[in-house]
Amino acid sequence: MNEDFLKYQAQTSPYPLGMEVSHSSGSYIYDTKGNAHLDFVAGVSACTLGHCHPSVVAAIKEQVDKYMHVMVYGEYAQSPATIYTKLLADNIPAPLEVTYLVNSGTEAIEGALKLARRFTGRSEIIAAKSAYHGNTMGSLSLMDFEERKSVFRPLLPDIYHIQFNNEADLKKITKRTACVILETIQGGAGFIVPTNEYLKKVKQRCKDMGALLILDEIQPGFGRTGKLFAFEHFDCVPDILVIGKGMASGLPVGAFTASKEIMHTLSENPKMGHITTFGGNPVIAASSLATLNVLLNSNLITDTLKKETLFKSLLKHPKIKEIRGKGLMLALIMDSPETANALVLKAKEKNLILFWLLFENRAVRISPPLTISEEEIKKGCTVILELLNAM
Repeated sequence: MNEDFLKYQAQTSPYPLGMEVSHSSGSYIYDTKGNAHLDFVAGVSACTLGHCHPSVVAAIKEQVDKYMHVMVYGEYAQSPATIYTKLLADNIPAPLEVTYLVNSGTEAIEGALKLARRFTGRSEIIAAKSAYHGNTMGSLSLMDFEERKSVFRPLLPDIYHIQFNNEADLKKITKRTACVILETIQGGAGFIVPTNEYLKKVKQRCKDMGALLILDEIQPGFGRTGKLFAFEHFDCVPDILVIGKGMASGLPVGAFTASKEIMHTLSENPKMGHITTFGGNPVIAASSLATLNVLLNSNLITDTLKKETLFKSLLKHPKIKEIRGKGLMLALIMDSPETANALVLKAKEKNLILFWLLFENRAVRISPPLTISEEEIKKGCTVILELLNAM
């Protein structure tokens, strides 16, 4: 399989990990040789309820037997998407109430940027340095890493950058600004948490200038930080909320949510301000609904904070200089990029799945399924410590 994988499937790097997957269940991925790999990554935060959670699988199968794709988004009333968006609105703060369902996090970012420009009538967008919001043209434009952007220029104009957690930079938000877009917790930069009521101060500056605040919860959303959404930790409700990844426990999905007043502007002048064929797909919406119901009717969200404490109590080693993040969105900041790289690769040999972060090369990602058990946490942490001791 690996030969065909490398020959026929487009690659994103010269050195993919190349595990040949047989099946997965709970906190484990099984390869074609019968090895069970303990998953501390969860598909890069996508598999919120682990692999093949029975409630999610049952919801998918039930929906497949009824209907799959029937019409482009926004034309027919389909119960999985309708029930889901209502349940979501019932569990997030006002004025967030109307959700546009799309196919991925990066498409949700694109839609949110369009919405902000359309509603405000302005073009200027302010993003954070070291931010990552996706890789389509608009999302890529938000990055400040020129080495990743230069070969794809020209990109979106009128984009400027501020330093996350730097209050002095807030003066750059002016009456020319359509929106400020931030990750609630910066992901690729190393799981940077906002401090000193930073998000509240950004929101107030946006309000004063007539700009909108977009919060990207694609990684920290759906219980990963101990709240349904991470912004709830920081007493800051965005004007537009962007979600994805863990929303459907492993199926491709994204969405953006706003007030009815703001969202309505995408439906006229021009009509169909954003269009998607497969957004709101009933099978994926059924998976999203099952995921949200499990999260709302269990202790998984609050238990993430207990599991965070367990990880931090176990992962103490001279080579681990810091553990950043919140809940089960954690990054081990190692003593060097070389240590981080070696840990990820050597853990693979020991059947433990770890991964890198995009920009912080000293970081090792730990973002397991929310369903991971304490015993599985202890097992994986033992492997990490043994590998570090041997380095």
